[in-house]
Order: sequence, then C-alpha cells, then structure tokens
Amino acid sequence: QVQVEESGGRSVRPGESLSLTCTVSRDGRNFLLGWFRQAPGKEREQVGALHWSLGERHYADFAKGRFTISKDSSKESARLYTAILQMNDLQPEDTAKYTCAAGKGTVTRALRWDAWGQGTQVTVSA
Repeated sequence: QVQVEESGGRSVRPGESLSLTCTVSRDGRNFLLGWFRQAPGKEREQVGALHWSLGERHYADFAKGRFTISKDSSKESARLYTAILQMNDLQPEDTAKYTCAAGKGTVTRALRWDAWGQGTQVTVSA
C-alpha cells in the first residue's frame, strides 16, 4: 500500500521562499514522485517530477529556475521516502493547493499515479 502526505504550506509574501515536504510510504525505491498544484478555478498542473531510484528530475516551464525537487536522504528508510519542493521568489500566481503523488513511469511520462496526498495550501499575497 502506498501512502502520501504533504506538509509545509502557509501564507508568504511575494518574493519569499517556501519549502514543502512530501513523505511517501511504500515498498521499494523504484517509483515516480510528482508535485502538482491547483489554483482556484483552474485545472491541476504538474510542477515537476522526481524518479527516486534514478535521481532524474523534470520541471514544468513555469517552475524551471525557481522550483527544485530534492530528496531528503537523511530521512530515507526501508519504506519511507521524503522529498522537498523548494520554491523561491514566490509570486501571487503561485497561490494554489500543492499536492504530491507517487506512481510509476518516467519523469516526462507518468504511467500511473498510485496514491495522492491531500494537499497543502500555499498563499502568496502582500
């Protein structure tokens, strides 16, 4: 069984940075981790993806240069994997609910998403 949980969302001012945490509970390191976001009235969009065992990453165009997905290897255990979404220079248009998912595939083409977290809200306003 795969479980996903996010944390770290809060309100920040434009230009500030924020890191979100995604914890995945599953068997094995061969999986895809994805970050998504959905703003009110808009469709969900993918922020980026990390293939845990391969170490490959891919980002949406809007995220390149500002957002980074990394592993927190210090917290990795037999069934627990923690990733960080570091977001810099946040702007009001980054306001959204950020959700993490775990599944299978490559960083540019997910085959399936096995589990989703409940999401964490990020609000950027002056």
